[in-house]
Amino acid sequence: MAYIGNTPAENYASFLTETFTVSATTNYTLSHAVTNENEIRLVINGVVQQPGSGKAYTASGTTLTLTSATSSGDVMYAVYLGRALQTVNPPAASVGNSQTAPTIITGQTAETSIATDDTILIHDTSASALRKMTRANFVSGIGGTNTPYFMVKKDSDQTINHASNTKITFDSTVLESSSNVFDLSNNKFTVATAGKYIVMPGITLYDSGNRLERGDMYIYKNGSLFQKFTHFDYGYSSSNSREYNLGHSFIASLAVNDYIEMYVYHNTNDSGSIVAESDHRQTYLSATKIIE
Repeated sequence: MAYIGNTPAENYASFLTETFTVSATTNYTLSHAVTNENEIRLVINGVVQQPGSGKAYTASGTTLTLTSATSSGDVMYAVYLGRALQTVNPPAASVGNSQTAPTIITGQTAETSIATDDTILIHDTSASALRKMTRANFVSGIGGTNTPYFMVKKDSDQTINHASNTKITFDSTVLESSSNVFDLSNNKFTVATAGKYIVMPGITLYDSGNRLERGDMYIYKNGSLFQKFTHFDYGYSSSNSREYNLGHSFIASLAVNDYIEMYVYHNTNDSGSIVAESDHRQTYLSATKIIE
C-alpha cells in the first residue's frame, strides 16, 4: 500500500489503556480528557460496554459516569481510541543500527567522573557489534603496567682505586616489582620484558683530602659503555674532604636479555683511592618500564 509522506510506524502502534480501581460507585476520573464517551472503549469484567446517554456510560473531559454502579470485585479498564502510542518507546531489540542517527550521543550530558562499576560502550571490530564493559575491566584491558621496576643500594662504602674501571656492587634491594628483578649475586639488571625504561643511577664519591681530579660513572649495556657521567675538578686548592655526586635519569630502549651494570672510574693527584659512599642511599641504581 502506498503512502503520501512518511510511512506510518504501525508495527509500534498501540492504544493507551487505563485500569481503574473499582468500588461501589458510578463516578470515575479519567487520566486523560476526552470530548465524549465515543473516544473510549469501556470494558467491565471482560464485557465491552455500550457508550452513550441512556446506555452503559457517558464521558466528558476527565469525568466518566456509569449508568449502574460497579462492585468492588469488578475489573474495569478503558481504551483511549483517539490516543494511539506510536514510536516513542519501540519494543526491546526492535531498533537496528540503520534506524539510529549518527548524532545519537551528541549533546547528551557529559560525565566528569566515572565509577568502577559504570559501563563503557565500545565497538567490537571482530564481531562488528557494540558492546559494553565496566570501567574496571576497560582500564585493566588497555595500556600496560610500569613493571618490571627495581631500586638497589649500597649498605657499606666501596673502595674505588685510582685509574681503575671498578664495577659497583650493591648490597640490598629497596623495592622491586617481583623477586630478583635485579640480581644482587652478579650486580646486573637483566631485562625480562622488552620496552623503554627510565634508568636512574646515582653515586656519591668521597675524597678525604681534595685529591680527586676526575670522576666518571659509567652505565654498561651488555658489557659495553652505554651512558657516561663525568666530573672534572682540576686545580682545586683546598685540602678539605669533599663529596662529588654523579648521575641522572635517562631513557633506554631495552630488549629481552639485555643487561645493565654500573661502573666508576677516577683519577686522583696522588694515585690514591676514594670511596663510593653508602650512607642514606647515596649510591643506588633503579629502573622502571614505561607504559607505551
